[in-house]
Amino acid sequence: MRRAATVAALGFVAALGLGCLTLAGENSLGRKIDGFQLDDYRGKEHSLAEYRDKQAVVLAFVGTECPLAKLYGPRLAELAKEFESRGAAFLAIDSNRQDSITEIAAYARTHGIEFPVLKDMNNKVADLVGATRTPEVFVLDKSGTVRYQGRIDDQYGLTIGSNYAKPKLEHRDLAMALDELLSGKEVAAPYREATGCLIGRMREPDAKSAVTYSNQIARILQNRCVECHRQGQIAPFALTSYDEVVGWADMMAEVVRDGRMPPWHASPKYGKFKNDRHMSDEEKALIDQWLAAGAPEGDPSDLPAPREYSEEWMMPEPDLVVYMDDEPYTVPAEGVVEYQYFTVDPGFTEDKWVSASECKPGSRSVVHHIFVFVQPPGADGEEAMGGEELEKQREERHRARQRGEGGIGLGSGSTKLICGTAPGVPPFVNPEGMCFFIPKGSKLIFQMHYTPNGSETLDRSCVGLKFADPKDVRAEIEMDMAINFAFQIPAGADNHPVESTHKFDRATEILSLTPHMHLRGKSFRYDLVYADGTRKTLMEVPRYDFNWQITYQLAEPVLAPAGSRLECLAHFDNSEENLANPDPTKPVRWGDQTWEEMMIGWFAKSADLDFDSMAPDKTRTAGFLKEAAGGKLKVSKRIGKVAARALDSDKTFGILYRLLGGLVPQVDRMDVSVTDGDTLRFLAVNQPPLVGSKVGGQEAEITGEKLALAEYARAKAPVVHNELSASLPQADLSTMARALRSSAHVPVTIDGRAAVVSFWSRERNAFPPEAMELLVQVAEQIGRQPSTEKTAALNGK
Repeated sequence: MRRAATVAALGFVAALGLGCLTLAGENSLGRKIDGFQLDDYRGKEHSLAEYRDKQAVVLAFVGTECPLAKLYGPRLAELAKEFESRGAAFLAIDSNRQDSITEIAAYARTHGIEFPVLKDMNNKVADLVGATRTPEVFVLDKSGTVRYQGRIDDQYGLTIGSNYAKPKLEHRDLAMALDELLSGKEVAAPYREATGCLIGRMREPDAKSAVTYSNQIARILQNRCVECHRQGQIAPFALTSYDEVVGWADMMAEVVRDGRMPPWHASPKYGKFKNDRHMSDEEKALIDQWLAAGAPEGDPSDLPAPREYSEEWMMPEPDLVVYMDDEPYTVPAEGVVEYQYFTVDPGFTEDKWVSASECKPGSRSVVHHIFVFVQPPGADGEEAMGGEELEKQREERHRARQRGEGGIGLGSGSTKLICGTAPGVPPFVNPEGMCFFIPKGSKLIFQMHYTPNGSETLDRSCVGLKFADPKDVRAEIEMDMAINFAFQIPAGADNHPVESTHKFDRATEILSLTPHMHLRGKSFRYDLVYADGTRKTLMEVPRYDFNWQITYQLAEPVLAPAGSRLECLAHFDNSEENLANPDPTKPVRWGDQTWEEMMIGWFAKSADLDFDSMAPDKTRTAGFLKEAAGGKLKVSKRIGKVAARALDSDKTFGILYRLLGGLVPQVDRMDVSVTDGDTLRFLAVNQPPLVGSKVGGQEAEITGEKLALAEYARAKAPVVHNELSASLPQADLSTMARALRSSAHVPVTIDGRAAVVSFWSRERNAFPPEAMELLVQVAEQIGRQPSTEKTAALNGK
């Protein structure tokens, strides 16, 4: 099923990062261009003198690999047709040393350019005119004098620190200049600074330089850049050979100096990360020295051995590949594309544990990011709706947000992120024994963010999944978030703070951090605040860039004890100084569209800790006892009400389980059971998937002559096991001991039948008197459950 969301996509992306920046070029206004001769890609010579009869000549400097030049290729073709009848001629000029005749021919054909496209060998015409960027246009009048210089229009652009794409253009700068010139008027705005890629100029290399491409630069690129900058990957051009690299030498030095490349925005002050790709000061100095020496190649025998990459997958070969749809999606040549959603049923007939996953774009040139979510059977969410029902829920969510309530759709509740790819996001290859969980019957939802590249393109992306044997899984990984959607950023505010918090009811290991905002996002910080108020900064991004959705993988997991909280602080720039800002005159609230805002502190976590080797004072039970000593722990009215209706549905029982986790965090499994002869039946069960994979779920039945839980249902008082063992004679207890270490059992009566409410923990000695006092109250409330269809069935009612 396909539906369009209300999220607008940038028209071009972080692929521009290496190839595009805006710096002031040479102002050539008033310069008279006497003449030149260049060959087009067919070998035919063209001279400027041939066009002296024209009222205006447009010289458009382009590049075959520059993303911005690709976007404006079709627009140049349209403008040429618009103004040729009024006496204007267009000439495209490629001055890049790295662009071949074959590539120039392909550029012209792809973008429908019918006017001459010329190759400027040794960039002589670029030097003559004063061109520095692609795309950059120069309008000559009948005398050959430059009357306009700069950008084509204002729809796409970038500056140091921000890329932007407007839903529609506001200023047709080139068209306006041509119209005025052809109407015999002065050009009102003769100079509009061009944005784009630096022209790859010819250089005279220093043969004596100690720094060469072969000896040093190739190694730096291989370690920092080639993962993306190679054939078939997301980067717009390869950096795997000297001939490619030398044409981008100026650009490369510039973006490295500015800190845009390699893409890494975390401050070095806080945290250490597995995937840290920032360049050292020594590496940056080598690049500057190489450029100053004319970018010499050196001796090719000094080159490092080529790094081998899989042509198909960066992760291990997947066990299952799921495509987003049966038919490809058509991405338009230009403009803004709303997020596209595709829901797929892979036909999962059993639970799956995913050890690695990779989202693979069908056409990398137009896919900015892919997020794949798991939607368990019966999950609610607007992604499963359509038409009036969808609009009705959106309206309700909007009202809820105004009240400071409500959810957020994808990634919230039971719908969980399992995989993603974007500039800066590697495949999800989990640590050994740690996996994402997919319940049987789940569907996958693809969220697609497309970025037009100047050519209509077909895309059929997919996700690859590698499965693990359940017996090899030691911990479940989940994506969670600290989120705030009840904020408003004032119009014109240049540093507006927004905070969000996530409280940990159970001891949890934090594995990675992924901040998310939109175009006004300025900075982001994660702090872990312990129960005693101690604060630890995990990561800070002082200069956020929406175009790079980077996941920062912690070098070592960070333990968040029960009762601690993750606090996130974001700052937003809603001023006119932020050139990516869609509208600085309006206040901004939460919304899906990129001209609205989001504030999400994503993080990967695992609550499946190594409890057996944990120090006694670090256990969840120890934390619970510390809280209980203050006398503040009580069974709330809400918990009591939910407990009294806990058997109404699996959903209600799940709510009780989550609430109980905030009160007695060492409880890992809770169930209600009755016996039928020598068979144990479970009325309700809630537990982590990892525990369920080892001991079974609600559908499981345990058979044996001696069942401990049958005895406990008839007992006069609660029973506690401080240490369970697989060698226990009772079949039910030995089964649970496969994953659990202690238990507590409270006898109750349900619909006139003896039953037992059991609490289980992966920690030993998890149920001291302080915990039992609370758990008995909860169990007694469950015992007061009115008759339901499920409980009545026990007695054949």
